[in-house]
Amino acid sequence: MKTNLLLSTILSMSLAFPALAAQVQPGETLAENQEYTYWLLDAIKSMDPQINTDVEGSGIMRSLFEGLYNEDQNGGLVPGVATDYELSEDKTVYTFHLRDTAKWSNGDPVTAGDFVYAWKRLADPATASEYAWYMELMQVKNAAKIIAGEAPVDDLGVRAIDDHTFEVTIDAPLPYFPKMLTHSSVFPVHQKTIETLGDKWTEAGSLVGNGAYVLNEHILGEKVVMERNPLYWDDANTVITKATALTINDENAALTRYLSGELDRTQVPAGQYPRLKSEYPDEAISVPQSCSYIYMFNVDTAKGPAALQDIRVRKALSYAIDRDIIVNNILQGGQAPSYNWTHAATEGFQMPQIDYASWTQEERTAKAKELLAEAGYGPDNPLKLTLNYNTSEAHKKIAIAVQQFWKGVGVDLTLNNMEWKVHTDKMQNQDFEVARYAWCGDYNEASTYLDLFTSYSGHNNGKFFSERYDELMKQSKTAADPNPMYTEAEQILADEMPMAPIYQYTKVEMIKPDMRGLGLNNLMQNWYLKDMYRVAN
Repeated sequence: MKTNLLLSTILSMSLAFPALAAQVQPGETLAENQEYTYWLLDAIKSMDPQINTDVEGSGIMRSLFEGLYNEDQNGGLVPGVATDYELSEDKTVYTFHLRDTAKWSNGDPVTAGDFVYAWKRLADPATASEYAWYMELMQVKNAAKIIAGEAPVDDLGVRAIDDHTFEVTIDAPLPYFPKMLTHSSVFPVHQKTIETLGDKWTEAGSLVGNGAYVLNEHILGEKVVMERNPLYWDDANTVITKATALTINDENAALTRYLSGELDRTQVPAGQYPRLKSEYPDEAISVPQSCSYIYMFNVDTAKGPAALQDIRVRKALSYAIDRDIIVNNILQGGQAPSYNWTHAATEGFQMPQIDYASWTQEERTAKAKELLAEAGYGPDNPLKLTLNYNTSEAHKKIAIAVQQFWKGVGVDLTLNNMEWKVHTDKMQNQDFEVARYAWCGDYNEASTYLDLFTSYSGHNNGKFFSERYDELMKQSKTAADPNPMYTEAEQILADEMPMAPIYQYTKVEMIKPDMRGLGLNNLMQNWYLKDMYRVAN
């Protein structure tokens, strides 16, 4: 016997609108120009939903593809390809009902089989997806065994009951499971196109998607151009006709192009928000974003430096960073200094009491010197390390500041700047000592952060391992209240220090005042091009 769990939010939205698409408010008049041009810091590594790992890439995935559910302007769930679902009494079997009007951009119907294919593809070791672990985090039946190569991919707990009914079986009840369905890694893909074209299926002119937009042009490291998909099931309520994303590695150059009218949205360079807010009060914004900025330590026993195997060294490196200088003097965009991993605004998260967070910086620096001396390092025998970071003026400024902080406690730090793709490739191969890293939540729940440092994570690039940590995170999946486990897991990270937390994000941007529907009230800062529009001046 199954119980219908049609969410009240979904019900109200589906009754009022065909979908939560662009909603022009009373008194607003649409502008004649409905094109949108925005900034990307780095090249998009892949247009494949099961391969993409970038936050910027995810925004493009949400335009070219559509999953079971989307998010509204405040982060709530609204229908995507699924209109509703049923949940079994034991809360382990989800039955999703798919709309029969959903089509691929080549005219084929979107079916439950497309989701089965995509989810199996994500879990299949042959795909080599960094997000394969996401299937395991979702508790999809047999995912862990399949990812480990211990079971065939066809054993994954997904099936198409018919073309418009998709069933998922999970190992144990997971209250936040529906939230996880908005992530791009679980979007459907077009099987025939992939099997026909192989790796070339993601090229402009070849990519077949089911989103509100199609890929018109992609010049790697230069630009991505998307245009309205007339076959999208809700095209009638889509307004933006064309979107162009320009890759500009220099934030100051991007700001110049924004001010000259070439861009409609760009990131504010470090330290410039106060001035820009004063000069352009209707365009400069700073809103919370669920992301944490860290320096990850390579503690891999085979590839990492021996010094970083010592907890005292890792703690000293973290303690010596003056986070207040970074957020108040360098960034100046409302960011918060961080002494833990999970973003403080995460829904339901209870911040643990981490000792060094309450110390003065003088106390932290003194303790850093003491720990390094115990480990055999100091002014006469400096610890030599290299920091990798990807191209960005803000990353560079922070790196230079940390270089000085660490010099003061007896560390000789070499800075190594590189392109994003090279940077991430090196991290994935443990070819680094210390690396600039940031994680943005995949959904609004603490596990999206804490699962990353498990031994089975696809993103634990520093190869930190704690048997107790793994145990806690596995137990949290079936706990009535996982918060005590999350608190203990955070304490393990503070005690073991596999990374140095630095700050928690805000989204600090310049946005043209005629833009609407950007989802700025959504903590995840997930935006949907189909929800956006321009108003007349």
